[in-house]
Amino acid sequence: MLWIIFMLLLFISSMEMLAQNRWKKQASAGLLENCTGCVLCSEDNGCITCHHRLFLLIWRDGIRQYGMCVHTCPPGYFGVRGLEVNRCTKCRSPSCESCFSRDFCMKCKDKFYLHKGQCFRQCPPSTAAQPGTRECQETCEPGPWGEWSACTHEGRTCGCKWGLETRVREVAGAAKEEGAVCPALLETRRCRMRKHCPGGE
Repeated sequence: MLWIIFMLLLFISSMEMLAQNRWKKQASAGLLENCTGCVLCSEDNGCITCHHRLFLLIWRDGIRQYGMCVHTCPPGYFGVRGLEVNRCTKCRSPSCESCFSRDFCMKCKDKFYLHKGQCFRQCPPSTAAQPGTRECQETCEPGPWGEWSACTHEGRTCGCKWGLETRVREVAGAAKEEGAVCPALLETRRCRMRKHCPGGE
């Protein structure tokens, strides 16, 4: 009778050990999946520190925090390299898709336009929206047109039936920014010249 009880206890003990080993294998497999590229890893929170070439990305799910080691930071984050750990830091603006630093955006999400590192739903005054790049580009505000020049043809003001005359206008205020979108600042039109030059030139 004791022999049967001993065998039964041995069987129960071996089943418990088998279940524990199976759980440990599953836990370690899950841990390895969550700890790719990690130097230190927590079973509950994932990566704590990464290899020196990788960035540590931390995100929250409710009150729980998770870490993952990545080669490049995802949209909405930028990489900051440090002495101890490289981190993915979130862009401050929620409308920013990628940023150079916390406050300087390089690309905005859909329905937003980029201007000087910030995202706007509508471009600020004195700028124009560029649909292809989704950026706000500076525009010029030119002053009034000047007087038409003398009618000339190949540098002469007479001796030909038709010539050209031009007029120009300046950009009002400060000099236009590089790459600014400006309307035409010079115009030309055909004009009738005197056929005969005075003095028989």
